[in-house]
Amino acid sequence: MIYLINQTTFQHYEDITVNIKPERLKIFIKKAQDLDLKPFLGHALYYDFLTCFNEDGTLKDDTPQHYKDLLNGSEYLDQYGHIVLYEGLAPTLVYFTFARFIENDAVHYTATGPVIKHHDNGDPLSAPAIVKLVQQQRSTANAHANEVEKFLWDNKEDFPLWHYNDKNKSSRQPGPRIRGIDKTDFNYPGSYNNYNLPITEFLN
Repeated sequence: MIYLINQTTFQHYEDITVNIKPERLKIFIKKAQDLDLKPFLGHALYYDFLTCFNEDGTLKDDTPQHYKDLLNGSEYLDQYGHIVLYEGLAPTLVYFTFARFIENDAVHYTATGPVIKHHDNGDPLSAPAIVKLVQQQRSTANAHANEVEKFLWDNKEDFPLWHYNDKNKSSRQPGPRIRGIDKTDFNYPGSYNNYNLPITEFLN
């Protein structure tokens, strides 16, 4: 498994305790790469991008410059001649990972079932507070992801494998999302075959 970021990367963005084991953090980095970054970049671009890495997560010497820029950031001119300072993928992946870490670290799984962790030096956050904190981190991740998206648009000739998908963007937003409308008999009486009837017809 190739990890695009590590515990050292986090120190540039968030003050996390050094007591967190790197192996534990890697679990959430993998989830963020597989469940957040891969759908965002698209499978074709994501897997092609990974071929540029050594097993230790460093870039290969023959990596194309546009992939180096995608990862590490760059300064470039957009189509309007404006200077753009692009930070790279690191902050996006850090905050997606951090959100998943916070969400999962609040619960400890025991032989008798999941329990909320308690600490000697403080009280655990309430469930609503944890949800809010997770959403804040995902919002930050999404803001950085928008910068990655702009970079890909501005340099689309270098990334033929990337194809914009509006569903991927909406799926990154924090909080509940409506994916579609359920038109089964549970929501529409079986005697009605025309789903275009006004809602008042079903209330009478």
